[in-house]
Amino acid sequence: MRVYLDNAATTPLDPEVIEVMLNTMNNDFGNPSSIHAHGRQAKTIVEKARKTIANLLHTSPSEIFFTSGGTEADNMAITRSIEDLGISHAITSPIEHHAVLHTLEEQARIGKIQLDFVQLHEDGHINLDHLEELLAKNPRTFVSLMHANNEIGNITNLQKVSDICQKYNAILHSDTVQTMGHYPIDLSTLKIDFITGAGHKFHGPKGIGFIYINANNKIKPFIQGGAQERNMRGGTENVYGIAGIAKALEIAHRDMSAHLDYIQGLKNYMIEELKTHIPDVQFNGSIIPSESLYTVLNVSLPCISMSDMLLFNLDISGISASGGSACSSGSAIGSHVLQSLNAADNRPSIRFSFSKNNTKEEIDYVVAKLKEFCDQ
Repeated sequence: MRVYLDNAATTPLDPEVIEVMLNTMNNDFGNPSSIHAHGRQAKTIVEKARKTIANLLHTSPSEIFFTSGGTEADNMAITRSIEDLGISHAITSPIEHHAVLHTLEEQARIGKIQLDFVQLHEDGHINLDHLEELLAKNPRTFVSLMHANNEIGNITNLQKVSDICQKYNAILHSDTVQTMGHYPIDLSTLKIDFITGAGHKFHGPKGIGFIYINANNKIKPFIQGGAQERNMRGGTENVYGIAGIAKALEIAHRDMSAHLDYIQGLKNYMIEELKTHIPDVQFNGSIIPSESLYTVLNVSLPCISMSDMLLFNLDISGISASGGSACSSGSAIGSHVLQSLNAADNRPSIRFSFSKNNTKEEIDYVVAKLKEFCDQ
């Protein structure tokens, strides 16, 4: 049996997305910048996809720009804001994705900004009172706080963060890579400057993402070159990927309610089964449904005797999971997120992340294997 529970790292392509991409590959190979018929047809696909995404997020197509993925989009928001919007101070949390953390830390290292870290509550949620304290001292700051953490699943209330940022005229960026396609995001009511998405997190293709840039923010291109993306990102557009990401987001919104209920049910089932069969199990981050991403469950196990080999043994047993963020897997550094939560370092932690393709039978198999390993 092969069980894939690493959907926070990447998701399999939806069959409908494959169909759209194959059709585009077979019939629409033109360069969108070309003015002849083949180019115009490719341009039409790009602009139709942009409009689809904008409509789903309740914003204008002119505020959606395609990128190579979430990392580029995060880098773009951060570096161009600092260069073009007069930013000299930034605030983030110690549990952000490295696309945000490393970029801000580099900007601080080269003297572009002063960087502060907002405090966390014991369960990993952002201390919003401390955020306001920091902003009161430094108004007109760049704030970057992710919508949901990719390792522990904690959800940040973007509306409350936005209200605080507005009070102090701050620029707000949120890495929404893990929540895009899983929760509705209404940019007509949410006062935010930048959000980011990556297609492969919601059953779309890899190598394609997008950034929302509020029209009030006038920034320069992140990648120099041609006049693509309305002079905001040079380089020939990934037409096949753009067609795929739009279709994937369309499907995700179409089926969002049903998938939320189904996947949350799988997560709840796994929590209860783990509590029943491994009494000393602990969970990193919140597991309250309203406060936690329904696709992510971070489990701390008492299998101390085989701590270093647990992920390997799961893989040998046909179970794909992660020891933390996929972008840190394979490194000896360990999870900066779990370190920030002061998680016990003598207990192995595993991130299980679910999709619409998983089943209760798969959960039963995984729990049985975990119990077997912990009983050794």
